[in-house]
Amino acid sequence: MSIDTLLLGDCVEMLNGLPPRSVDVVFADPPYNLQLQGDLYRPNMTRVNAVTDDWDQFASTEVYDEFTRRWLTACRRVLKDTGTLWVIGSYHNIYRVGAVLMDTDYWILNDVVWAKTNPLPNLKGTRFTNAHETLLWAQKHRGARYTFHYQAMKTANEDVQMRSVWEIPICSGAERLTVNGRKVHTTQKPEALLARVILSSTNPGDVVLDPFFGTGTTGAVAKRLRRRWIGIERDPGYAAIAQARIDAVQPGAPDTLYEPSNKPRLPRVPFIQLVEIGLLQPGQQLFFDKKDIAATITADGALIYAGERGSIHKVGSRISGAPCNGWEHWYFRDASGGWQPIDALRARLRNSG
Repeated sequence: MSIDTLLLGDCVEMLNGLPPRSVDVVFADPPYNLQLQGDLYRPNMTRVNAVTDDWDQFASTEVYDEFTRRWLTACRRVLKDTGTLWVIGSYHNIYRVGAVLMDTDYWILNDVVWAKTNPLPNLKGTRFTNAHETLLWAQKHRGARYTFHYQAMKTANEDVQMRSVWEIPICSGAERLTVNGRKVHTTQKPEALLARVILSSTNPGDVVLDPFFGTGTTGAVAKRLRRRWIGIERDPGYAAIAQARIDAVQPGAPDTLYEPSNKPRLPRVPFIQLVEIGLLQPGQQLFFDKKDIAATITADGALIYAGERGSIHKVGSRISGAPCNGWEHWYFRDASGGWQPIDALRARLRNSG
């Protein structure tokens, strides 16, 4: 299979020519089927360069739905069993795409809102400004292993869990490709959006496929982040511009790129197991955050505190008045009288297994 390449032609035909189960992630920005009625004008009567391209014209919603079914089915064939697919759209099409996505047996993991920090205003003043688009993130097989770099996204969000609302500006300024002062493509996506998609759901060396390549944003970002890419585009003009754009990209140095560092899933150790094998004893006391707040261990792995019983987490939550991971807050006294965290006992069990 040719990778780091742009295929010129119909997306379904090109997809059907690729090997099955050969792609790690698909990012798709399909036609929106806007079906605009008439031209749009600004208050100063200048015409808005809206999406009126031939590629966005469909005879009916039924025709659009069938088109969607065909390309989603073709993408499913080339995705690895552990692969995921991202598709972006506006309110004009994303609900229809979502329905077909589910009908073709994808499993939706998230819907992500791209909140545009600088959206085009509603020029007629007849409804709310359309200030967002929606991304659907789905896996090929429900329950299969898939790539998600939770810790990298948390780090990028200043050590707070990344949420499903992403505030990113629209593509503008020097990033917006133009020829003779006119936009090359009406729906060019910002590189920041693709960077977040690719960093969150792929590893260096993974193959990212974009069946609606346009001006090549997916390929440009994938190359910069040292991912492999395949683009499919039927318009020779767009394809030429995309190829020139990608050729000019220099891959990032390997030591500056995020490498997978999420902690592996460790074997689960129930608290009762520490009691069963004698690392802790029924009747022994545990102390919350090394304080004089004590709870008593029962034979069935519960704690008794102030006349109530519960898990290490539930009792810890009652004491702290907040959600509590008991492994991080309960301590016991060792033979020398020093403090030892119960999590150290859990680690000992894991290391011995």
